[in-house]
Amino acid sequence: MTDPQINRSVEQRLETAFAVYRTPAEHWTGPLSVGIDLGTSTCAIAVVDAQGVPVWMDSRGTAAIRDGVVFDYWGARDATASLKEDAEAALGVAFTRAATAFPPGVDESDSRACGFVLESAGFDDILLLDEVSAANLTLGIDNGVVVDVGGGSTGVGVFRDGRLVALDDRPGGGHHLDLILAGSLGIPLEQAELLKRTHADDYLGILRPGLERVAESIRALSLGAEKLDVHLAGGALMIDGADRVIAAYLGRPVRSYPHALYITPLGIARHAS
Repeated sequence: MTDPQINRSVEQRLETAFAVYRTPAEHWTGPLSVGIDLGTSTCAIAVVDAQGVPVWMDSRGTAAIRDGVVFDYWGARDATASLKEDAEAALGVAFTRAATAFPPGVDESDSRACGFVLESAGFDDILLLDEVSAANLTLGIDNGVVVDVGGGSTGVGVFRDGRLVALDDRPGGGHHLDLILAGSLGIPLEQAELLKRTHADDYLGILRPGLERVAESIRALSLGAEKLDVHLAGGALMIDGADRVIAAYLGRPVRSYPHALYITPLGIARHAS
């Protein structure tokens, strides 16, 4: 497929994911695969069919994970177990196999802890991969810079001819944007998060330094790949105008996607197939 066709296909898949949030698909093809995204502010589940089409999405608010490290093991376990139970009830399928992902900068022991969370939540067969690779399983970028912006960190991967040739991350993500807005306006973090989502145009000037910090991480972690387009994944940058701020800072094309918070969970689920 050409790039425009790939973009339309990705957007259609993300629209489908949005449509099946807590509403199961009416039909699907072949066996189902499960992905669990252990995030800083939410824990999400994605279930896809044999063709990678989303059939169920759900999430739980949790602060169990900080910068990819399991901070509250039992909180993460309980959220994952609840998501598993509800998915099984909605789809009429028992799940024993699932995948989960970790930020690029997390060491081996902490990445294994993510797997232990799934094991204690009732999954027997668990697969692991990094979040940037998971995001690109959804996006399908052959040549480009894929960026997964979470609550606490920004992961950057450079893909050439479909191969991941560079991978790293830096602190700084959606939580830091909330802190900037809350501090500037003197409001609680929860209110800042809501304003960031719903009235970003009004506060883009305040958020700009945080967005440029993300952009600087992208620049520093993609040296030598300046001619490649940047593709944004993750819910932290679902802000009107964020892609324009980052593109202006980098001086290169930046691509954002609708419902970008589903990109990584869907890729994690595809990894489990």
